[in-house]
Amino acid sequence: MKKLLFVAAAAVMVFGAVPRADSSASSKSPRASSSGDVIEQVLVKVNGDIITKTELEAQQIQAIRERLNRQSVDPGLLKSDEQLKKVLAEVTPQVLVNAIDELLLLQHGKELNLHLTDDQFKQIVANIRKEQGLSDDKKFQEALAQENMTMDDLRKSMEKRMIIEQVQRAEVGSKLTITEEEARQYYARHPEEFTDATMITLREIMIEVPSTSAASSAADQAALAKINDARARALRAEDFAKLAAEVSNSASKANGGLIGPFSRDDMSPTLQAIVDKMTPGEITQPIRTAKGYQIFKLESVKPAAVQPFDSVRDVISDKVAAARTQTEMRKFLARLRTQAIIEWKNEELKKVYEKQIAAEPIG
Repeated sequence: MKKLLFVAAAAVMVFGAVPRADSSASSKSPRASSSGDVIEQVLVKVNGDIITKTELEAQQIQAIRERLNRQSVDPGLLKSDEQLKKVLAEVTPQVLVNAIDELLLLQHGKELNLHLTDDQFKQIVANIRKEQGLSDDKKFQEALAQENMTMDDLRKSMEKRMIIEQVQRAEVGSKLTITEEEARQYYARHPEEFTDATMITLREIMIEVPSTSAASSAADQAALAKINDARARALRAEDFAKLAAEVSNSASKANGGLIGPFSRDDMSPTLQAIVDKMTPGEITQPIRTAKGYQIFKLESVKPAAVQPFDSVRDVISDKVAAARTQTEMRKFLARLRTQAIIEWKNEELKKVYEKQIAAEPIG
């Protein structure tokens, strides 16, 4: 967390100092006027509404947090200014586009007279408290404080989300009806998305070679002899499940050595190659593993199969609607951007923004 607090300073190094209305002002942001009022650095005006340096930095920090979480990266690994600058340069183009798009959507929502009512906000808070188990007022306030939020911050955040979602439904939702023919065409073009994997069920017997005796040939030979004996008994028609319960060192012995059913894709390539040549009831040769020796009995194989269209119709509709939502939203945002008056106060950020917009898919 501490490392992310340096992102704001690094942003200046990436994009250069942001011009100030008063060139003699200190390098800190925000700065104070002679009357003591805080004057923010305006980066861009969108139809008269502004995005400030502080707002941009907050969204940069959030974007970096989300990236680190997705990649399971420790923030402490960003040890140098150069590393921070690199990550910032990667996230900032999309952050800029998102910030301006959000402002355009909120402005459009206001034109539609969309807003969050007191009753709606109370219901949202009640749902959050229920889902998070925060029935106690003090605990709820503490949870907000941990997120550096006030109730007013929470309301503004929820109102933004609600307005954007309602604008999307108003402008795009009407275009998301999926016909039967469209659904069937998608089903025919993407059979792999609706194919259940081959499912395998095995039983195993595992004889450990004690780790303290891993270098001992005698211990290894003893384990091999024991697994060979178990296999011979199974081949003589002794019940494999009872054998596993009697001699196996694996935790699966409690269930007669049963493992699965599981996807064939979850097996190692080596075991896949072995099992693919087997028929149910067959038993493998002993396999040496890091822990000792194993044998497997193939219990059953359920071949891969395409799910019937009727059983996945709703899933297909969701997939097609999601893709169409993205396409229609790109078109809608492109119209809003074209109609907007965007006044940049920082030429470097303008170039970054325009380059990102140019790289977006068309339609």
